[in-house]
Amino acid sequence: MALSRTQDACSGDDGGGMGLSEMDNGCGGDEASQGEQIGSSGDGGELKTCVLEGFGDRDEVEALIAGLPDVHGELTSREFATEKFQKILDRYQDQPHLLDPHLEWMVNMLLKPVRCEDCPSSLFHLAFKFLYIVCKVRVYKIFMRRLPHEVADMEPVLGLLSKQDPTDTQTWSTRYILLLWLSMTCLTPFDLFRLDGNLQSEDGRAREPIMERILAIAKSYLGVSDNCRLAASVLVSKFMTRPDVLKKHLGGFLDWSLNTIEQNNDQSLDSIRLLDGALQSLAMLFQHGKREDLLAQACRVLHCLEAKGLSKSSQATLRKLNVKLIQRLGLTYLKPRLAPWRYQRGSRCIASSLLSSPADDTLQETTRGEDHYDIPQELETVIEHLLAGLKDRETIVRWSAAKGVGRVTGRLPKELADEVVASVLDCFSFQETDSWHGGCLALAELGRRGLLLPSRLSQALCWWRPRSIEMSAAAGPPQLLSRKTLAGRLVITPLFNIGTFPHGIDIATAADFHAVGIRNRCYLNTSVYIASFPEYTKAMIDHLVVKKVNHWDGAIRELTSKALHNLTPQAPDYMAASVLPQLLKMAAAAELQGRHGAILACAEVTYALYKLGLRTGRTVVDMVPSECVAALKDLHQKIQDRKQYRGFGGELMRPAMCRLIETLSLSKMPFKNEPVIAGWQALVDDTIGSLHLLSGRVKDGVLDAALRALSALCKEYYQARPGQADPEQQSALVTRYTEELRSPQMLSRCSSALALGCLPGFMSRGKLKQILDGLGQMHAACLRERRFPEARRDAVQALAQVCLKAGVCTGGSPASFLCSENIAHVYAVLLDSMDDYATDRRGGVGAWVREAAMTSLKDVTILVTQTAPEILLPEQVKCMMGKLARQSAENIDRYRAHAGAIFTHLLHHSDPPIPHIPHKEALLSIFPPDVKSSLNWKAPSQAFPYITRLLGLPEYRDQTLLGLTVSVGGMAQSTVTASSQSLLDFLRGIQGDRAALEHFAMDALIQILRENVRNTRIALPFLKMTNLLLSNGCFDIFTSEKDHPFCVELLSLCRAVGRSKDVYKLRACVTVYCGLIQFPGQVRKEVLEELLMLLCNSFVLVRTTTARLMYEMLLTYDDVVVPDVLDDVMNLLSDTDWERQPATLHSTRNELHHLLGVSMKPPVAQNVSPESQKMDG
Repeated sequence: MALSRTQDACSGDDGGGMGLSEMDNGCGGDEASQGEQIGSSGDGGELKTCVLEGFGDRDEVEALIAGLPDVHGELTSREFATEKFQKILDRYQDQPHLLDPHLEWMVNMLLKPVRCEDCPSSLFHLAFKFLYIVCKVRVYKIFMRRLPHEVADMEPVLGLLSKQDPTDTQTWSTRYILLLWLSMTCLTPFDLFRLDGNLQSEDGRAREPIMERILAIAKSYLGVSDNCRLAASVLVSKFMTRPDVLKKHLGGFLDWSLNTIEQNNDQSLDSIRLLDGALQSLAMLFQHGKREDLLAQACRVLHCLEAKGLSKSSQATLRKLNVKLIQRLGLTYLKPRLAPWRYQRGSRCIASSLLSSPADDTLQETTRGEDHYDIPQELETVIEHLLAGLKDRETIVRWSAAKGVGRVTGRLPKELADEVVASVLDCFSFQETDSWHGGCLALAELGRRGLLLPSRLSQALCWWRPRSIEMSAAAGPPQLLSRKTLAGRLVITPLFNIGTFPHGIDIATAADFHAVGIRNRCYLNTSVYIASFPEYTKAMIDHLVVKKVNHWDGAIRELTSKALHNLTPQAPDYMAASVLPQLLKMAAAAELQGRHGAILACAEVTYALYKLGLRTGRTVVDMVPSECVAALKDLHQKIQDRKQYRGFGGELMRPAMCRLIETLSLSKMPFKNEPVIAGWQALVDDTIGSLHLLSGRVKDGVLDAALRALSALCKEYYQARPGQADPEQQSALVTRYTEELRSPQMLSRCSSALALGCLPGFMSRGKLKQILDGLGQMHAACLRERRFPEARRDAVQALAQVCLKAGVCTGGSPASFLCSENIAHVYAVLLDSMDDYATDRRGGVGAWVREAAMTSLKDVTILVTQTAPEILLPEQVKCMMGKLARQSAENIDRYRAHAGAIFTHLLHHSDPPIPHIPHKEALLSIFPPDVKSSLNWKAPSQAFPYITRLLGLPEYRDQTLLGLTVSVGGMAQSTVTASSQSLLDFLRGIQGDRAALEHFAMDALIQILRENVRNTRIALPFLKMTNLLLSNGCFDIFTSEKDHPFCVELLSLCRAVGRSKDVYKLRACVTVYCGLIQFPGQVRKEVLEELLMLLCNSFVLVRTTTARLMYEMLLTYDDVVVPDVLDDVMNLLSDTDWERQPATLHSTRNELHHLLGVSMKPPVAQNVSPESQKMDG
């Protein structure tokens, strides 16, 4: 169980702001372009909403677009510009109409480089990426109207689209915008055949007409996997509705579409995409086409959909498109018109509605006559499908069906429309509860369109009313209901009667979907704003106390307690005199959930009263009744006597009571030297020591609560004088927790270490040496035992926290301060933790320790630098920076980013600067301030080009190369590619400096393998990296010298690695041997000896790999074998079945010895374990 901690987990709050906010509300963009509406919440917080008044980022956007030609060539600059442009436009997601006056110049500026024939590919795609961002914010229906659509644009756009690769996942936004652009050019009123000109090309072959090319492109993009499928559907709707295209290609396109629907199913991704594209294009075609052109084809399409049965598909998207297409077919059957029988809709303006009299607001039907005409029988099938769609299990399908019901009903005669409404109301039966949501959506659509007549309103109201309101049987006729009567009966009363209850418009504005939809924001912010109105304060508090404190969901109970904390300033007297006694009564009850919520609420209300008292100069005792103070003090003992800390209930009671202890301590309750303090301490100690008895899902929360309680308890009740600990309590606590560091229980070690770390600084005065020694010994013991990585991590975290709280003093006592006598011990533990690469069944658990060590080193180093930099030794800083460089070059993105951020933070720390950093000026040139702020360490393509530059600095070369080894020889392809390319680029840069290359090869590269021959974590990726360097000619300069020390030493070390029975190591050795063959001298013969021995290795995989690579080696290096025997050697390597038993291959191997002129070594007995033998074959 990994226990995650934050360094401030135990810090108390001595006052300050009153509110517990879910998040800070901020507004982006130019301040001059936005208005801020602030709703006051009395003495508490205030709810802010930001409304933009215009597009205030024009200058910045214009500069970004104008700068695209300068940034498109570099990946980092290109991504930075794109991200910045996206961030600016995202501010206008809620008010995209503000972009409308600026769309034209943005589109023109972005299309300007695209129109140039010599536009670079990177700039071309970047411009379209920007266009897509604009399109996404403003939606394509509005955006595409701003695209140029002159006749002269059609041929160039078509040409650009023809050159795109539909399978390129990086440039789909280019194709998306080009398809929309082509859709707009199709609106030209001229016949397309006029644009064809001479259809014979220069080479004599016939060119395809434009009409055929557009149709082919549209069809090809209807089956792609990206958003271009939607754009292709838009293209079909614009293109196929042209009069000239309609006559020639409508029938053929419908044949192709229906054939696609019939031949594909929802069992494969390709088929789903084709079905999606065909259905979507048909739906848009019937939406935008003329009724008289498509009416004859509607029955054919409807019969195809019925036969296919897509309403039973497992894919929600296909079911939604099926419903959408069916509703469009239904609208095609009916003449477009507004139903003359609909009722008149009132004003949409709230102010106008409030000024109107009730008599004016009565629902009235229009009296215009109806035009009667025959309704096709197929419409019944359409309506059946739409009603069935209301019962679908997916919301998107139900919503589409509801809109279809509203649209189709609006074109029906009154009698038939009333039957549809009756069918919708039938959805609200207790036998079909799964259709209620769809029925509500349909009624909403009917009401919005004025189709829900008063004659049906009484039935609808039965389902709309709130549960607490009983419909009166004596109510007047439905058609005479006034606005006020309706408002009392409808669940959405504020929408109809918003001006008649206090502060209605303000509340309706603040409590919108976004405010109420996010639970934390609703409880912690919106509730405070509404309660700031006196009419709602007590009602809000009472609702939380009665309905939410005992809620079944623990998260709701915790939010309720925080909400009561925030609401306390609105009614402090009511909270103290009425609410707190009620909560204390619930806290002593038998029901677990209510008891848990009440204890949390007591804690938060008491602490809120304390913070309020700081402003008025009163204490909690002054504000709270004396019996409540006594009940708070006795609460722990009552729970203890009832044994309610045991079992499952204890998992809730312990953190709740610890929170109460923390808040009562922070509230400075006058309990010092009373027996209750000993009881609280016993609870905290028992909780910290018995974590292993709790279920895994709650351990973190329980421990955090206990640590916070311990810290607050010590600060308030364990000081003999300010800043001086009570000796008896100090000795007892430190001794107890240091002894628990040797516990056989891993969680006891972890929790005891963190408990020592959370103690206030005065508690470690005189005990610092005991604490540091205990933590260091626990860390060493866990490392020696090769277990408990969580304990090592927590020991490192606690070590740093103890040092930070104890402080630094140059001449101070090592028993009380961090000083020159004990700093070496602290740095030794932290630096040793940077080498923790332990693994278990969970993976590389040592990374937890390394991450904690990096953070701790940063904090301790900054503390020492700011207080007493003279005690910081150069060797300590050198070792720290080197190991941080190694971590920033390794292969796990998260830890590389963490190390890189700390490395650059220490490098640029200027208040004061960190002393003794080696090569600081060179490092600042590699990582200037702008790189520090923009470099994404998690992206290998961005990080490794900077990391490899550290190889040129002697103090960082060895550690950086060690980190690069596991990245270059790792498994993640993106990391391997980026690190390999950066390393090769560095080595190519020093090819002209033989001395630098020899230092790199002998003093760094060889030294790494020499020190890690038996370390598989390093040796295996090292061999992979060495093979990469050899195969890319990085050491070709050494091939001019026979038996160069580099190749001799490398061969010797590879032999040592090859003594392993690890198949993967042996295969890696083979690749290195084949690379070493390029070096002349005796080393070449020794390499051939090793390879020939491996041809008879006991592992099939090693034998076959060796034969294959030797064959490729002889093809690459033609001077290894004399030409006379080359063919014989190649034939033996290629024709021999190397999967045979090794004993039968000795003769072939001996013949190769003879042909290559290599003497045979005496055989070495190989003891292969049964587990290893399993890999044979």
